[in-house]
Amino acid sequence: MRGNLVSRPVGEVLHEAESLVHAGVRELLVISQDTSAYGVDVKYRTGFWRGRPLKTRMTELARALSEMGVWVRLHYVYPYPHVDDVIPLMAEGRLLPYLDVPFQHASPRILKLMKRPANAENTLERIRRWRAMCPELTIRSTFIVGFPGETEAEFEELLAFLEEAQLDRVGCFAYSPVHGAAANELPDHVSEALKDERRARFMQLQEKISAQRLKHKVGRTLTVLVDDIAGQGAVARSSADAPEIDGQVFIPKPRGVQAGEFATVRVTRSDVHDLWAEVV
Repeated sequence: MRGNLVSRPVGEVLHEAESLVHAGVRELLVISQDTSAYGVDVKYRTGFWRGRPLKTRMTELARALSEMGVWVRLHYVYPYPHVDDVIPLMAEGRLLPYLDVPFQHASPRILKLMKRPANAENTLERIRRWRAMCPELTIRSTFIVGFPGETEAEFEELLAFLEEAQLDRVGCFAYSPVHGAAANELPDHVSEALKDERRARFMQLQEKISAQRLKHKVGRTLTVLVDDIAGQGAVARSSADAPEIDGQVFIPKPRGVQAGEFATVRVTRSDVHDLWAEVV
């Protein structure tokens, strides 16, 4: 997507969310080009919802959504300072303890070329602080390898960041030129073969991290949202699993559970991406 960010009126967004909840929706996903920047273009203009004033700002929107009694999941949350303010809502159980933060890289030079915040040390410290405030927090992110000019040392810096950050859910893309993008004019483009090799190395490390983190959930009791019942089994998701992009929780013997409803399960085993569980 290209062009200026345009924030919808906060009252309009909340009215839509409320209508979905009244229709029976159990999970709301907040998705935008840059959720953290919500309201910047309108200078955080005050709107109204349920007769009360409300600023057009991510934090105020998140608090209002947390009153609706359903799962609320935040996506595309760039790590601006005010993101810290939504973590207590997650710790209190008002928002899902889940953040989709597109970190994109760890090398300060590459991040500057991407025109993104460029302080990996501060990012790691914030991740530690977020997890201290909300130990159940799941962090999803996406990264780009093979950006023009990326050296082997800078790629290794990215791998070191990944090892240190221990992110729960991670996607990785090999850089590809976009028509009209300034990056097309940068020197030292990385070969396709090297891009693919770096992406494979990146995902190999992340699969190891993911498997270890999921293994720690074996034996735990979770609340899951059941998406489907097929044959003798059910497919569900926990708070750590956004639909279509994250893992799933498989319930081989789903006694008493219904699609579209919440269930309490105990995790019995795990693999690289998914969990298996039994109904409690």
